[in-house]
Amino acid sequence: MIKIKHKSRIDEDMGFGKNPTQNNQRLLNKDGSSNIKRKGLPFFKPHEAYNSLIFMSWSRFWITISLAYVSINLFFAMVYFGIGMQHLTGSVSHNSLDKFLDAFFFSAQTIATVGYGHLSPSGFLTNIVAAFESFLGLLTFALATGLLYGRFSRPTAKIIYSKNMVVAPYQNGKGYMFRLANLRSNQLIELSIEVLLSINVMESGKTTRRFVPLKLERSSINLLTLSWTVVHPLEEDSPLINLTPEDLMGADAEFIVMLKAFDDAFSQTVHSRTSYKASEVMFDSKFAQIIKADENGIYEIDISKVSEYEKSFESEKPAFKQS
Repeated sequence: MIKIKHKSRIDEDMGFGKNPTQNNQRLLNKDGSSNIKRKGLPFFKPHEAYNSLIFMSWSRFWITISLAYVSINLFFAMVYFGIGMQHLTGSVSHNSLDKFLDAFFFSAQTIATVGYGHLSPSGFLTNIVAAFESFLGLLTFALATGLLYGRFSRPTAKIIYSKNMVVAPYQNGKGYMFRLANLRSNQLIELSIEVLLSINVMESGKTTRRFVPLKLERSSINLLTLSWTVVHPLEEDSPLINLTPEDLMGADAEFIVMLKAFDDAFSQTVHSRTSYKASEVMFDSKFAQIIKADENGIYEIDISKVSEYEKSFESEKPAFKQS
């Protein structure tokens, strides 16, 4: 088990506790979410409804909304069918299936307050149910519209990170590097980034988890227009100096990346997170060039090649610059 150099500042707890990780388990997923399982929660969690509907994927969101819409109409269709189809004026169906479909589509017209006029309720009880469904429709459609707007308007940072971290030539030595770029065409300003090394260490005969902030060549930039190669130089005070790939794997090392920026489009601060496990660190490699000038001298960046890297050699001394 490796030891952390005494010059490195150690954060006692980053919210993940001090228990060592096992089996190459991530603390932070690639998408920035915490890799933590929560148990002991009730099956129905109404307090999580809004959070789940806002943060779930678009495909799950549309499936959930569609299922809710169909379920509500099926429920009211059964109510109308149970009251009696004779109370739906305009229904001329003869078999049960067609009558139920008439009730279903009448419910769809009522909940959306469309009312084409072909079917209409008759009788006190049917009118009461139709009035209640119309009122419920106003509320549910307003809620669905609010959720849809909330998903579109929620400020998020669409940052693409390189799939791997590389240990590449840097100045007169080497450095740990990863690359990032903005997927959107909006402007991100006043960016700041922090990289923490999460690692198992042996202290007093016991294995524990420590979080060590890594010193970066540059921890902030004013504007992200092209790409940004974040570099941790391997200097004498670096906790990673002289560590081999086997050392990182044996200590279950993980590099936790936390980015903060001001989004000019939303006029709000946005955050982005990711992590790199020791198995995702490529030694003696360097990132491929993704920025070039066109015939008019305008810089171009190929976002699709953010993760591309190639093997480097000790004799090479390329200039790795902040882009």
